Amino acid sequence: MVKAGSNNNVNTYEVAQQQIKHAVEQLELSDDVYERLKAPDRVVEVAIPVEMDDGEVRVFIGYRAQHNNVLGPYKGGIRFAPGVTADEVKALSIWMTFKCAIARVPFGGGKGAVACNPAELSAKELERVSRKYMRNMVPVLGSKIDIPAPDLNTNAQVMAWMVDEYCNIQQYNDFGVITGKPLDVGGCIGRETATGRGLMYAVRAAADVKGLTLKNAKVALQGFGNVGSNAARSLVKQGCKVIGVTDIGGGVFNSEGIDVESLINYTRQTGGVKNFPGCEPIDNTSIFALDCDIILPTAVENQITADVARHIKAGIIAEGANGPTTPAADEILKEKDVLVVPDILANSGGAIVSYFEWVQNNYSFYWPEAEIEKQLEQKISEAFEHLYTYTCNCSDTITMREAAYMYAIKRLADTMKIRGW
Repeated sequence: MVKAGSNNNVNTYEVAQQQIKHAVEQLELSDDVYERLKAPDRVVEVAIPVEMDDGEVRVFIGYRAQHNNVLGPYKGGIRFAPGVTADEVKALSIWMTFKCAIARVPFGGGKGAVACNPAELSAKELERVSRKYMRNMVPVLGSKIDIPAPDLNTNAQVMAWMVDEYCNIQQYNDFGVITGKPLDVGGCIGRETATGRGLMYAVRAAADVKGLTLKNAKVALQGFGNVGSNAARSLVKQGCKVIGVTDIGGGVFNSEGIDVESLINYTRQTGGVKNFPGCEPIDNTSIFALDCDIILPTAVENQITADVARHIKAGIIAEGANGPTTPAADEILKEKDVLVVPDILANSGGAIVSYFEWVQNNYSFYWPEAEIEKQLEQKISEAFEHLYTYTCNCSDTITMREAAYMYAIKRLADTMKIRGW
């Protein structure tokens, strides 16, 4: 049986390093560039002892990787996940560096994590974990040093606890140290939906170059959390028809289209998409093999393996998740002429609006929602146009992902040279 994400031997950190090596070689840059970019500047690992509601003390492990800050302060989310590893966090910090370089926002790459399962924690326990993580990381964070944000299994409330802890320790308010916060503590209108809406803009641009009309275009999604649900909602407004959705608990399929708003409400009540009325069940294997136009992997890493790629019929894949496609799958998708909009472009909406939030925090002046939306659309559209043109100018054999790494690394290399690194 073909299983999404069945390639458990794929190490995301090694994949990221291979991507850097390949791009450096294609650009014919010095090995010094690879050596400078292949590993984070700093990786912090901490023990986080937390008293649980029953009085037991559990020790969680927390991470923060800071990859490269030649373009500006480190920037990247904090995820809470039981199986998270140091290598995963390192890889994600690398991808964040390139994401910011492509989007042309003045940040470097960072990433944080706590190895825990939030579903098993009470609200008070989750708050203790959040505050203790921040307490441990204060020495390496700051609004001009490293600026975290929400990620997998974290949200605005978690960010609120963390920024409050930071401000309590520093004895002054510095809301710009974290983005993705609630509006009342310096958050930005539209930040929560930004990654999903940015993904829609990337899909729209990809459809234009592929000659695909979005009206009635069929879409399948793996993952229906914040990114997937908001991307689905945005694509439906463009005329698309969502025919399949899966999450960690199962999936649903309807060839005539799924009512996305009803599905979002259903998941709020039940915690997942499984057994949504009016649909057939589908699993994470079959979702990628559906007869559709567009696939959005918006879950976790390494879901589209070589075996999965062989069954893909869609002409466009836009990566809402970080690293969802393995290198072996990329080769197959390249042969099948599938346009893969790489994660470091497709899901950059969150990073872009985080930049807007950071700017507003620094100036204590806040923009209306229409301005945020206009700027996000412009940033994604320009990034796609620049990157697609760069891809076409490179070679017929270069994929958009390869071009993305080449584009980002050339920019980083040039800046490092200018700064004398």
